[in-house]
Amino acid sequence: MNEPILSKDSAIAALNSDDNQLRYYGAWWLGKHQIQEATPILCECLKDERYRTEAGGYPLRRQVARTLGILKNPSAVPALMEALTVTHDPQLQEAVINALSAIGDRSCIPSLLKLLTSQSSQSYQEALIEALGVFRVNSVQDLIKPFLNDSSERVQCAAARYFYQITKQSSYLERIIRNLNHDNPYLRWSAAFDLGAIADLGAVQAIIEANIANSLKLLNLKRIIETLLTQTKDDPQVANLQNQKILFQAMDQLLIQL
Repeated sequence: MNEPILSKDSAIAALNSDDNQLRYYGAWWLGKHQIQEATPILCECLKDERYRTEAGGYPLRRQVARTLGILKNPSAVPALMEALTVTHDPQLQEAVINALSAIGDRSCIPSLLKLLTSQSSQSYQEALIEALGVFRVNSVQDLIKPFLNDSSERVQCAAARYFYQITKQSSYLERIIRNLNHDNPYLRWSAAFDLGAIADLGAVQAIIEANIANSLKLLNLKRIIETLLTQTKDDPQVANLQNQKILFQAMDQLLIQL
């Protein structure tokens, strides 16, 4: 009989269970509770063949990749890069790309560039473009530029985010901000997350006034504050107490409205 997951030991043990749903939950639990020592066994689970859908997807591998992205342990990078090249599951590739971006190890850039120029499924294109922006890979601007006119508005937004991170041209930031007023709520949410990732103070008021839930506003303002605090720690010259004060006041007002 499978034991309930109530501790890190039971969560790690669950990864070897015969119950695929329990294994999936175990992988999620380890990420939620930031269990770094689970990294090696999670990397092994990236090779799992037992849990596969009829369509050929790998649900456990996808969750494991998300968990490794949460843990941000650089030791997982080789296993993630291997998973990126051997799988034909686009959702898994997207989860792996996001994990590599979150970890921030630049050794994965050649693998990302190879994927960008491949002729395989493009369903992970949004995540791939965003990752290249996070890593500030400016050598692929010519390859990214066509995506500004992609049939997918989310991919267009990802391309605008990439170019703003590379060039700091306000026109790209404004393009993302415009999506905060899009008729499609999913595009409004996506734009808010893009702005939270960019962490530009010029977007703060737009996020506050956007037609999205206050919980999403709070989440992305929090991401901006965290980035500002990191920058301040790394370089005291970028500290701007007035801007931080405005952000905290805005968050206080949103919390009151919840």
